[in-house]
Amino acid sequence: MDTTTLKLRGMSCASCANSIEKAISSLPGVSECNVNYGAEQATVKYNPQQATIKKIQDAVLSAGYSATSLQKQEMMIGEDEEDKAVRKAESRDLMRKVIFGGVISVILIFGSLPMMTGLELPFIPVWLHNPWLQLILTAPVQFWCGYRFYTGAWKAVKHNGATMDTLIVLGTSAAFFYSLFVTVFPDFFINQGLKPEVYYETAAVVITLIMLGKFFENRAKGQTREAIHKLIGLQARDARVIRNGREVDVPIQEVELDEIILVRPGEKIPVDGEVIEGSSTIDEAMVTGESVPVKKQPGDEVIGATINKTGSFKFKATRVGSDTVLAQIVQLVRQAQGTKAPIQRLTDQITGWFVPVVIAIAISTFVIWFNYMGNISLALITTVGVLIIACPCALGLATPTSVMVGTGKGAENGILIKTAESLEAASKITTIVLDKTGTLTEGKPTVINFIAVGGTANQNEINLIKLAASLERNSEHPLGEAVVRYAECQDVELTDAIDFEAIAGSGVQGYIDSIFVQIGTKRWFSEIGIDTTLFQQQKDAWESLGQTVIWIAVDGEVEGLMGIADTLKPTSTQAVKVMHQLGLEVIMLTGDNRPTAEAIADEVGIDRVFAEVRPDQKAGVIKSLQSEDIRKKSKNKSSQSNLKIVAMVGDGINDAPALAQADVGMAIGTGTDVAIAASDITLISGDLRSIVTAIKLSEATINNIRQNLFFAFFYNVLSIPIAAGILFPIFGWLLNPIIAGGAMAFSSVSVVTNALRLRNFKLKDER
Repeated sequence: MDTTTLKLRGMSCASCANSIEKAISSLPGVSECNVNYGAEQATVKYNPQQATIKKIQDAVLSAGYSATSLQKQEMMIGEDEEDKAVRKAESRDLMRKVIFGGVISVILIFGSLPMMTGLELPFIPVWLHNPWLQLILTAPVQFWCGYRFYTGAWKAVKHNGATMDTLIVLGTSAAFFYSLFVTVFPDFFINQGLKPEVYYETAAVVITLIMLGKFFENRAKGQTREAIHKLIGLQARDARVIRNGREVDVPIQEVELDEIILVRPGEKIPVDGEVIEGSSTIDEAMVTGESVPVKKQPGDEVIGATINKTGSFKFKATRVGSDTVLAQIVQLVRQAQGTKAPIQRLTDQITGWFVPVVIAIAISTFVIWFNYMGNISLALITTVGVLIIACPCALGLATPTSVMVGTGKGAENGILIKTAESLEAASKITTIVLDKTGTLTEGKPTVINFIAVGGTANQNEINLIKLAASLERNSEHPLGEAVVRYAECQDVELTDAIDFEAIAGSGVQGYIDSIFVQIGTKRWFSEIGIDTTLFQQQKDAWESLGQTVIWIAVDGEVEGLMGIADTLKPTSTQAVKVMHQLGLEVIMLTGDNRPTAEAIADEVGIDRVFAEVRPDQKAGVIKSLQSEDIRKKSKNKSSQSNLKIVAMVGDGINDAPALAQADVGMAIGTGTDVAIAASDITLISGDLRSIVTAIKLSEATINNIRQNLFFAFFYNVLSIPIAAGILFPIFGWLLNPIIAGGAMAFSSVSVVTNALRLRNFKLKDER
């Protein structure tokens, strides 16, 4: 399956997004399609053997809209010049028509005051009452300013659909053409005993107000994309590359892999790479959210878009273009903003039939009032009010705008949320499962103790270190890296391993200089029949100090023992404490031995420990936890079921199955690509306090969505009956269509404005 992002044009409301989604989803080979009205994008997952981008674009075109494919490299450009020009032109056109319509509307309202108030107002010139003058003034507003609504409605009709444009056109056209009929044939109404009243001001003011609402909505939607624009704006424009012995400034798009780049103090690092010469401190806050500069020296990785603070250095480019960390972050945020939270499903179902139902209500309103009251003016006012006040836009914007702002806010601070579904699930977490090495700890273990059969400080010990480190050099496990670093400190020369094999969760084995070497856990040695009684006392003593003990065997016999310790991250204890304050159950899941695991768990205050768990067993532990009843709940959490919602936090390849099994998988961004790929949320900085931040952000976003949906639903449920005249028999009060138009125009703006409040969310409050 391939995934593509399409840039959409021509949408006017949530019903348009629904139409596009249906058109794309109906194509053979399309497995998933999410249309984001707020972002004006579609994210489509499809089988390239059955569906193509061209077919998808044709489906969008057949629905009456246009779509262009957004390639990876384009995602780092933001809005291109054409897009910017189109948006500026649209804003100018809207404002020009709003001003024109506003001037005409004021004149019409002023001239209609006597009719609306029922009073003689001598200060209003009589000629302003003239219906022919009002017709001449209103026609340009109706058909020039309102042209976009007519084209949108006609487009929907051609494709057997109905949108917000349909409601606007029906409502304002009813007021305009009724008034036109009264103007041309006033005697018809006089002969019926009716007063020939016109409602030109209603049509003009409603169109003007709705266009003003659209103008503000476009501006507000632009602000929801601010996070993406900020991220894209972080990248450097140029790089100083060493080519043929000379320094050459080139655009970052022209930087190639393995090129050597020079960075001076105060400059942005253009692409990702590895320091090869010099040292400096780097401000990585732009990407990780961490404000403390990080020292870099040869061998360390640097991230594009971060800022060099102190020294000059050279580095080799290891990732360029769409492969850089920043580019991947932008891509992940775009994908997340194009997905839908489960809470939106009800909204999608409603918007699918919203407009037809509103039209049916409007027709019923007209028939009821006209038949039972015999008053066509009353029937017209209520019908127009129903058509105008109903607004599917507010419903359509309620969820995606909050998701866009929430995920963008997270990305600005080093928290990447892959999907809206993950965002919603994170707000319901009851249990946090933490890996030990690289998650709770720094992930850079150090050999603290070492003992060999032949004693210490002799040739046998040096040979054993050589054998162990030469074998572990092929391992990606942090414990193996600790052994290699220990050998390097002893200036031990290493050799290549033959037939190297890593046994997941147990150890490694292979041949070094024709000698069979095995390094691993006591459990594994017992399973394969190697006697481990020799160093039992040393093992127990070291484990009581929180050290991880690994055994070294040569040709099937134990030859040595190493005690390795990994320091806790400075923020781990505080992070666990805050998790407990939220009512979360905190569990450690590790392949390490139980005494070591329990020593660390006691130090940070963890509730339960699952130790000596092999990688293939970790997913099973997560599954069993998911079947348990909730023992602790967050203060503000409620769950439809009594089962735990489990989040797994890890950083290694061996954590990937557990990350995938968990309700929410959180990967430490400093870990492996496999763990990040298997996770739902990536914590770039590796600070465990980001877990709490991610949960709080998800809760704030979901609460914001609920507020938006409440106001959108409440608005329509309350306003449509009022517009239909339900209060008239009791209080004699009718909703003026002008007020209905204003309410409809600003309902969407209010929803987007509420979503934008998430930009003020304090991500660092727990720090």
